[in-house]
Order: sequence, then C-alpha cells, then structure tokens
Amino acid sequence: MKLSAKEKFSYGLGAVGKDMVYMLSASYILYYYQDILGVSAIAMGLILMAARVFDAFNDPVMGVIVAKTRTRWGKFRPWLLVGTVSNAFVLYIMFAAPPALDGGGLVAYAAVTYILWGVTYTMMDIPFWSMIPAFTEGGKEREGLTTLARSCAGVGSAVITIITMLCVHALGRGNERVGFRWFALIIAVLFVLFISFTCITIREKSTVDVDSPSVRQMFKALVQNDQAMTVVISIVLINCALYITSNLLIYFFKYDFGGEAWHESYTLFNTFGGAVQILSMMLFFPLLRKFMSILQVFYTSMAMAVLGYLILIVMMLQNANHIYLLFIPGFFVFAAFGMLTVLTTVFLANTVDYGELKNHRRDESVIFSMQTFVVKLASGVAALIASVCLSVCNLSDSTLAVEQIEAAASSVFGLRLTMTVFPIIGLLAAVLLFYKKFILTEAKVAQIAKELRKRQDS
Repeated sequence: MKLSAKEKFSYGLGAVGKDMVYMLSASYILYYYQDILGVSAIAMGLILMAARVFDAFNDPVMGVIVAKTRTRWGKFRPWLLVGTVSNAFVLYIMFAAPPALDGGGLVAYAAVTYILWGVTYTMMDIPFWSMIPAFTEGGKEREGLTTLARSCAGVGSAVITIITMLCVHALGRGNERVGFRWFALIIAVLFVLFISFTCITIREKSTVDVDSPSVRQMFKALVQNDQAMTVVISIVLINCALYITSNLLIYFFKYDFGGEAWHESYTLFNTFGGAVQILSMMLFFPLLRKFMSILQVFYTSMAMAVLGYLILIVMMLQNANHIYLLFIPGFFVFAAFGMLTVLTTVFLANTVDYGELKNHRRDESVIFSMQTFVVKLASGVAALIASVCLSVCNLSDSTLAVEQIEAAASSVFGLRLTMTVFPIIGLLAAVLLFYKKFILTEAKVAQIAKELRKRQDS
C-alpha cells in the first residue's frame, strides 16, 4: 500500500521540528557559551568533541535497543516520543544557564547539558530515520519520502538559521542571554508538538522480523557492510565542511564583514541561503534527477560546493564588502548542501537492503544510528576546529572592546582561511572516497531489491 498524504505530511512535519532543534544546537551552542557567557573557546571545543566520543558508544547501543524493542505501538514510535520530550527539556536548560554560574561551574554545566542533549537526541533521531526503510519499499517510494523528509528538515534548519538572531534580540530586548532562553523554550515546545503528531499518524508497514542481535553482532554487521561505511565516512566529511562554515559564519559577519549592521547582513544572507537550500531539495534535486542518475547529481553537487568556496576565497582576497556579492558563492554552497543532505540519506537507506542481502540481517536501526553518530561527530569536529580558530584569532566579545571594530588583519585572515580551505579539503576527500568505494548505482539497487523479493518468496 502506498503512503498516504497524511502520513507523508506528518513525517515531514516531524522532520521540521527535529532539525529546528538540531540546528539551534549545532550552530549556536558555541556562540552562546563562548561569545555570550565567556567560556573559553578551547574549553567549548573540547566539550563538544568529548560528547561526540561518548556518542561513539552511545549511538550504536541505542540502535541495538531500538532493534530489540517490541511493543504494541511498534519499535520506533515509543522511543521517538520519549526521546523527543526529554531532548526538548534538555535543549531548554542547555540555553538557560543559571546567571550565578561562572568559571568552572559554567564549563561543567555546559558539558553535562550538552552530553545529555546528545544522548536524548539519539533516542529520537535513530528511530525517526530508521522508519524510512521500515515502512517504504526500495526505489522511487523510498527516494520520494527521503526527499520529502530531508526537504522538510531543510525547512526546519533554514527557519532556525533565518530567525534565531532576530528572535533572540526581540525576546531578550537586546539581552542575548535572556533571548536565547526564551527562544529555546519556544522551539522545544514546537518540537514536542510536531513529533507527537508524527507518532499519532505513522505506522510501520514493512520490516523483516529477525532475532534481536547482540552489540557484538551489530558492530560486525556494520564492518561487513562496506557500502554503509563508505556512506557514513562521506557524511562525516561533507557535514564537517557544512558545520565549519555554519559555526564561523556568525563570527565572519560580526567581526569581519558586517560592520555595525552585522545583524541585518547576517539575517539577510541566511534568509537567502535558507531559501536556496529549501529550493535545492524540493526543486533543483527533482529537476536534476530527470536528466541525471543519482550518482551524477551527487558529483554535480560536490562540484558546486567546491566552486562556491573557491569563488568566496577570491572575493575575500579582493575584500568584497557588499552583501549581495556574497549571494553568488552562497547560492552554489547552499544549493549543493541541500541536495547532498537528500542524497546521503537515500544512499544510506539503500545500504540497508545491501546489508540484508549480504549479511542476512535487516539492520535499519543500527545503520541509521551510524548516521546520527556521524552527523554529531561532524558537528563536534567542526566545533573543535572553529573553537581553535576563534582562540588563535582572538575573536570574542571578551577580547574586543567594541563589537563593530575591525579585527586585526591576521585574525581576519585566519577566520577566512578556516571557513573556506578546510571545507574544500573535506569535500574533495569525500569525492575521492565515493569514486573509489561506492557501488550502489540505481541498477545495482534494483537488482538487490529483486533478489530480496526472490529470497522472501522462497
């Protein structure tokens, strides 16, 4: 039975809420604690990276727990709802640090709340994405739902990117600390409402009933699924590039490009970028798919991203100072990352079928636990790189007397270099890895689906 419009809408709405929460944490947690509360950039970088190391053990274990779950409501929805409620609560307290805390106490508070946020996000994110291969068939239906979900997730990310600083200043009446607390509360409530609707509406339609594996068996299955490993490593490299840029973009506008009106320039650029990213998922990707294979779209997207960064480097060397000129490289980068977000999820969903054919196990939860882990790993690595950049370049309110003064030339150069060269290196590495290792073409995926149907009928 085909997915209903209501099921598609509810799943997409859940994706909007989920990525609103994720983008708020991924893009603004470093700014909140480092620039607003005065925590050392290096300390924050280490906290974010340490949390990702912890996730290396937590995420696959959560995948096993989801796979073992058997309830009257299915194995995904209970964890989806519990994880959402707990994550929403932790998100609020993470952006509501008590004013009495400072120094070591503030560092400890940031560490504990961020690690808890990662744990609770995993509880929700793994079952959410695991539903794709669990209630869709391979091919166009799966690709269509993935495109829809990723497009809706892009909407959630774009909304946060566009409105955060505007809302923070409005809610806090100029006090960013207060503004972030109220804004986090609003996003947390919306998150719970959206996912609750998803849980009420969706149903698991197809999954293979297998014995619950052990943790050791799960890790063995992942290692044996060479295509899953290729995809997740590529996701790390691609998302590192994206998150390095998103973490440093606010500093670029505040201390380099934006001048006194940096808030307005930052919001305008993010509005443009968010619109392009949404269009790339909902319009550009389907359009290119009419003329290209999915792998050709992937390589085209990677080329667009690298081209965008190269144009940005040239503009920085020329000291371009008009916001509308930034729209040129911004278009290529945002459009590329929008399509890559959809593509990597489609590729990962296809590795579930590949793994079942090869290993005689259908490990949706474990495969998608790897996506959760690697996306958070990428954000942690990117935050560490960004924090080192901020520390070396000496960029923060605590070191600059006035926000709008022009930073030293060496500091600006370091910021620009980190924002552009590091992402290019990561993207080129991902292209090389994919070219050498990835084999799941459309023809191969169709062949795997046919062989699985024969196995199930026999």
